[in-house]
Amino acid sequence: MSFLNCLVVGVANEHSIAWGCAKVLHEKGARVALTYLNEKTKTYVDPLAKAIDAPLFMPLDVQNPEEQEALFKEITAQWGRLDVLIHAVAFAPKEDLQGRVIDCSLEGFQTAMDISCHSLMRLTKAVEPLMKNGGSIMTMSYYGADKVIDNYNLMGPVKAALEASVRVLASELGAKGIRVNAISPGPMATRAASGLSHFDDLMAKVAAQAPTHMLTSLKQVGELAAYLASPQSSQITGQVIYIDGGYHIKG
Repeated sequence: MSFLNCLVVGVANEHSIAWGCAKVLHEKGARVALTYLNEKTKTYVDPLAKAIDAPLFMPLDVQNPEEQEALFKEITAQWGRLDVLIHAVAFAPKEDLQGRVIDCSLEGFQTAMDISCHSLMRLTKAVEPLMKNGGSIMTMSYYGADKVIDNYNLMGPVKAALEASVRVLASELGAKGIRVNAISPGPMATRAASGLSHFDDLMAKVAAQAPTHMLTSLKQVGELAAYLASPQSSQITGQVIYIDGGYHIKG
């Protein structure tokens, strides 16, 4: 994979799904650029960027157009092309996330949709001209997009919109050789998951009921991302690919 230029958005710390993907891609020889949300997050992400010799390490708040413009200007100047984009960004205000969906505020809903879903569209638009010979775009979803999961609440409708967006983007970009897929891991102890109520109970339930009786690791998600980044997956697009030990088949 030494020929691949990759951008991974959403690393918050060493427990991030995005970091699992970045680490495996680097181990397989890809050049991996990382972003960080703000100065506080930079403290945790900087040593990770150094660990993989990230040639680009820049701030990116997906709600900040200036930061996005600066990032892609630098990618264009240094690389001239991009082969892989991994979008692993999700957020909902705590007060909206932990209550009933019917009670969520308009502002909270809009924030969750903007950061977790529309940001994929904005980043995809930015990478489209850089994927001159095709490319692979991935985002992260969850089973709660398809089924009602206790305490997942507002993120269920948001992730459902994200998966629908993946299908439309895949259709629009397929003729250019750009593939768009969603990876749907089982529950993982990430910073984003920490905002969900009773999340430890959910992980225990999945470990007990999944056919493999195991939770998915960051490395396993990274290996799937590496496959989707490779030419071997050239006919896979518009898909939601579960990597949850088969838990989703239990219904």
